[in-house]
Amino acid sequence: GKRIVNLFLEPSTRTRVAFEIAAKSLSADVITISGNSSSLTKGETLKDTALNIKALGADAIVVRHSSPGSALFLAKTISVPIINAGDGSHEHPSQGLLDIYTLREKFGSLVGKNITILGDILFSRVARSNLWGLKKLGANVTLAGPSTLVPFKFREFGVNVTHNIDEALK
Repeated sequence: GKRIVNLFLEPSTRTRVAFEIAAKSLSADVITISGNSSSLTKGETLKDTALNIKALGADAIVVRHSSPGSALFLAKTISVPIINAGDGSHEHPSQGLLDIYTLREKFGSLVGKNITILGDILFSRVARSNLWGLKKLGANVTLAGPSTLVPFKFREFGVNVTHNIDEALK
């Protein structure tokens, strides 16, 4: 009996459909708005779009946007629950939660487990969400890949960083 608005202002198939199926499975009414069909193309701001959706009776908004921090901005701006379905290269919490669920299903507790995320970390919102979740669950996280895609600045997040694949797999 709830109204969920999927505000997908960035192309997506898997994530959008996953949220639609999940909401419908819980008996919610789902309305999906894509970037080219929103008033943003006419210059309306993201805030105004969200306020209009709220005024029309949405119980929650699932947002996918290319700008990092857009979901947090909306969560602080309007009084409707906002679910982050990916914001730029910043985060993709729903995918991160699915990855962590899969790891816990396979290994049980992640406390003290050594987990390496390999590849393009700099531009991967999923990798960022994974590292936050894995650290919260007590895993030792190593990020590995070329220095151009895994800068040492990620050490500030309390993770190991290496550009050597053999070292990452120890």
